[in-house]
Formats: sequence, C-alpha cells, structure tokens
Amino acid sequence: MGQYRMERLNGQLRDEISTLILRGDVKDPRVSTYLSINRVEVASDLAYAKVYVSSFLSDSKLETGVDGLNSAAGYIQCQIAKKLRIRKFPKLTFIVDSGMKQGFNMVRKLTELENESKAMEEEKSSEEPKDE
Repeated sequence: MGQYRMERLNGQLRDEISTLILRGDVKDPRVSTYLSINRVEVASDLAYAKVYVSSFLSDSKLETGVDGLNSAAGYIQCQIAKKLRIRKFPKLTFIVDSGMKQGFNMVRKLTELENESKAMEEEKSSEEPKDE
C-alpha cells in the first residue's frame, strides 16, 4: 500500500476510534471519554496497528483506560471494519502515550522560568540607583 494511502488509513482509524470512545459506544467502565487517540501506526502488511492513547487524567486512570480499550479491541475492530472497506483489517493494540502530558509540563516549566527571569530583572532594575 502506498505511503499516502497508509497515512490516510491511519487518520481514518484514529478518527473512527475517537468517535467510538466519545459517543460512549465502548461499554467498558474503565474507558473514559477523556481518553484521546494521538496517532495510529498501521503495519505495511495491515496485520497490526498500534494505537497511541493519552489523556490529562492521572497515570493510573490512563493505564486502566488503555487496559479497557485493549479488552474491547475486538468490538472496536468489528465496528470500524463495518465502516471501512479494506481487504484486511488490522489487529488493534492500544499503548499509553505520555508525550502530550510531558510536553504540557515542559511548556509550564518554561513559562515559570520566564516569569522568574522577568521578576529578577525587574528586581535588579529597581535596586539600581537612578541618576538625576
């Protein structure tokens, strides 16, 4: 399958899985609607697909949500296979992706450092005697 078609399939799978989670079609109580599908990577032979899941929930809730998605993978595959017309539907494996939360924390830390730097500069400028 061509590279463009693989990217399009990855996007379609991401959208369909997100829609199933958001609508609450996955009945597993561990699966929260606050889970977000970051990306999907389908193998070139269409046998397997890795689905990266993230959330701003606590790490333990994210891991239990991913466990719930892995146990409901058969149902999710069946629902999406009815909508998509591909010759072979990949086996879905859900994986915790903590990159979004780490990026958010990094931006927060950089903002704090910038604010501290500005406060130190203002403090320094107010201490200097002014020439009249």
